[in-house]
Amino acid sequence: MQFPELRLRRLRKTPAIRDMVRETTLSVKDFIYPLFVVHGKNKREEIKSMPGIYRYSVDRVMEEVDEVYELGIPAVILFGIPAKKDEQGSSALDDNGEVQQTVRKIKKKYPDMVVITDVCLCEYTSHGHCGILTKNGYVDNDATLEVLAEEALSHARAGADIVAPSDMMDGRVFAIREKLDEHGYENVAILSYSVKYASAFYGPFRDAAESTPAFGDRRSYQMDPGNVKEALREATLDIEEGADMIMVKPALSYLDVISLLAEEFPYPLVAYNVSGEYSMVKSAGKLGWIDETRVMMEILLSIKRAGADLIITYHAKEAGKILSSK
Repeated sequence: MQFPELRLRRLRKTPAIRDMVRETTLSVKDFIYPLFVVHGKNKREEIKSMPGIYRYSVDRVMEEVDEVYELGIPAVILFGIPAKKDEQGSSALDDNGEVQQTVRKIKKKYPDMVVITDVCLCEYTSHGHCGILTKNGYVDNDATLEVLAEEALSHARAGADIVAPSDMMDGRVFAIREKLDEHGYENVAILSYSVKYASAFYGPFRDAAESTPAFGDRRSYQMDPGNVKEALREATLDIEEGADMIMVKPALSYLDVISLLAEEFPYPLVAYNVSGEYSMVKSAGKLGWIDETRVMMEILLSIKRAGADLIITYHAKEAGKILSSK
């Protein structure tokens, strides 16, 4: 008699057999690579809190895009850091802004690369919040919607394939969809940051994007980490408003949420493997406390196994090189 445990052991015996029966696999096509585009010229600035990640000026950003494209990574998501910031985030609407220029460059050289743009005001406002403020210092949800819609329209005019509102304002997906359709951009998709938690894992990103709030925090418009049912409500509302894809951010502490949404919604699901998650791996790897490469790949596999269809990750190039060499 053959016991089930013995049969399972035989299937794990050699690498070739393990690969044949593996339930979850990673591909370079699963990744979206984030890019930070900064004002100025001839800039390639390493972000100290994110080893290996750089801010590029528009005239040098294609150096990074070329490498990403050659690895077979299908998409990038762009974040802009303008020269001037004001209370209204006016630079976000500039058709000649850093993001808009970069979109045009990428689409001219690589028409088949998917270009996603982050739609938010935090990188563009002097106060670092994701929307327009009232006189009392609160974010004015409704006043912010029109600005976000205009920002998305500017990105669409530049050639963006997908716009990704990350602000967490109520009703922003509907406002953006309406604005895009009104101007003939029905085919520009919306990837909504539907489930974005008020997380401590965003610290390095705020260094990278120079978007740390000047006062207070974002807990009044980002989600409470203790809430799961709210994630279902947020995703449902965004889909009803016209979102084509939904996102969970961060990824690692919210694998249960990713799994829940994957089961609940027949829509493409993106997980954001955020800056703090990346930097912890890099720091521990530098100190020799972990096998950095194995931990990186295990993390990405766990996100995919939880149910994510696509992963935004700063590890994309490193993981892509490993996967391409197999």
